[in-house]
Amino acid sequence: MAIVDWQPDERPRERLLAHGPGALSDAELLAICLRTGVRGESAVDLARNLLAEHGGVRGLLTGDRHALLGRRGLGAAKYAQLLAVAELGRRYAQEVLRRGEALASPQAARDYLSMQLRDHPQEVFGCLFLDNRHRVLAFEELFRGTVNAASVYPREVVRAALRHNAAALILAHNHPSGVAEPSDADLGLTRRLKTALELVDVRVLDHIVVGDRQTVSLAERGQL
Repeated sequence: MAIVDWQPDERPRERLLAHGPGALSDAELLAICLRTGVRGESAVDLARNLLAEHGGVRGLLTGDRHALLGRRGLGAAKYAQLLAVAELGRRYAQEVLRRGEALASPQAARDYLSMQLRDHPQEVFGCLFLDNRHRVLAFEELFRGTVNAASVYPREVVRAALRHNAAALILAHNHPSGVAEPSDADLGLTRRLKTALELVDVRVLDHIVVGDRQTVSLAERGQL
């Protein structure tokens, strides 16, 4: 049965307007983005099947582009809509931080850094630059490496901090393995960067290591 033939209080769009997006399942939210299904599959059925095939929303949004575009019911237009929705979510999180909530709400900073770095297939190192009141100035990816390591040059981090006129910053990088446990190399790098940045009066407030389902704060562990 097509969604248009459902009872009004069962249709995803009407339920969202009546009760808010939090009342909908992942499949129902995805169905609203897809808008239409295919013969034999309503938009909700298509959404459920896509989520099952890819292990959830994250797997769908980070899956192989060519495989997704070749999937019946998900062409270039719908795929572009999904990527646009995901990017809007990332930009919304960034705007929340830029209202000065990074350190008033440390979890918001961690969630944002996880959103930015978690899905990269290679190691990426970046910095969240802050002013003297610990409000967010910018986030910038500075280095990309192989799956196992990234070469991080302290002089480039210092240069970026001065370019943003930062008074403090939060270091962050991902572990593509999915395990967020900091390595000895991570601890050594943190010490080197902290020493270099102290020379230009920029404080390192934390170093966040991003894994698959976990983030680790070196500051919370007393390893900064």
